[in-house]
Amino acid sequence: MKWVFWASVSVIAWTYLGYPLWLYVRSRWHARPVRTAPMEPSVSIIMAVHNEAEALPRKLRNLSEIDYPSDRYEIIVTSDGSTDGTNQILAAQACDRLHAMESPWHQGKACAISLAIKAAKGEILVLTDARQLIAPDAVRRLVANFADPAVGCVSGELILGQPVKTESGNGVGLYWRMEKKIRQWESVTGSVVGATGALYAVRRELAVPLPPGTLLDDVYLPLHVVCQAKRVVFEPGARAYDAAAAPRQEFRRKVRTLTGNYQLLRLAPWLLTRANPVRFEFVCHKLLRLLVPFALAGMLLSSALLPGMFYALASLVQLVFYGSAALSVFRSRLGMVSRLADVSLAFLVMNMAAAVAFIYFVTGKRKVWVR
Repeated sequence: MKWVFWASVSVIAWTYLGYPLWLYVRSRWHARPVRTAPMEPSVSIIMAVHNEAEALPRKLRNLSEIDYPSDRYEIIVTSDGSTDGTNQILAAQACDRLHAMESPWHQGKACAISLAIKAAKGEILVLTDARQLIAPDAVRRLVANFADPAVGCVSGELILGQPVKTESGNGVGLYWRMEKKIRQWESVTGSVVGATGALYAVRRELAVPLPPGTLLDDVYLPLHVVCQAKRVVFEPGARAYDAAAAPRQEFRRKVRTLTGNYQLLRLAPWLLTRANPVRFEFVCHKLLRLLVPFALAGMLLSSALLPGMFYALASLVQLVFYGSAALSVFRSRLGMVSRLADVSLAFLVMNMAAAVAFIYFVTGKRKVWVR
């Protein structure tokens, strides 16, 4: 039973402490700077939408105001079987720069993106979603990284809530800050494992068709770029903005994302072979997080069954940590204790989402459309 406890501790410790620390040290000793430069290649901005009549006018207006020559970019929007006013909005705003494609039935986001990629004429493809607004200089900042011929894909940064300071006061904010640091350190030393779905860019010749039903285009496409011997880098200056999601929405988003990580193993089994140049990073960044719920259960159960003061104390610490999440649920305000409770709740929710994702994957439950 001791091996269960220590193996569980090792998985959790490496996932949340060891791997980030290893990346930080590597970034200090083996940095690979990107050679950026102002440039204006032709750009195709791609959006796949499904029943986005409420958000679409604002997003199209946002894209029309970006700081990029109007004759150097096009907007391609694929409406995936929309049944609200989405198609009417696209028809009303269609012009030389805005190309709308309509799928008569609901095929899924992956198919919609693949159709847009096939129709795109730009040298650089910029993928974004209808809900998030992008900064006026976001496209320029993404494109500047392609001055380096080694770069094949560039991820932007998603900012939750405004101002940014609102992110720092809760457990979700802590998770996002850690995630951004990991992406920065991966980028500095090689390639990021995946991109920010709200805003990322890829060279058109490196973009591959997405298998129907793919949940994580923002991981599938970048990993295929890496497989073609190009880097995927993180550009924090290219920003997309979104309102912080309600807890239930955030949980559902995490379930979809983590289910998508499981799905990647079925869609691209080569990711676990030497054909994947970032295999180690992929396992540490994406897959080990899927194991953490099982490691937590193993650590709690083994510490409760093992004799000795050390294991009794370890069991008590875990119970206190999990119990403290109740303070956050009931909005108790006790200074530092409340902040720790927020972290505990966010940690529990994230790992509950990973457990649900595992159930969805093994039972074959999946949704066609992912907002």
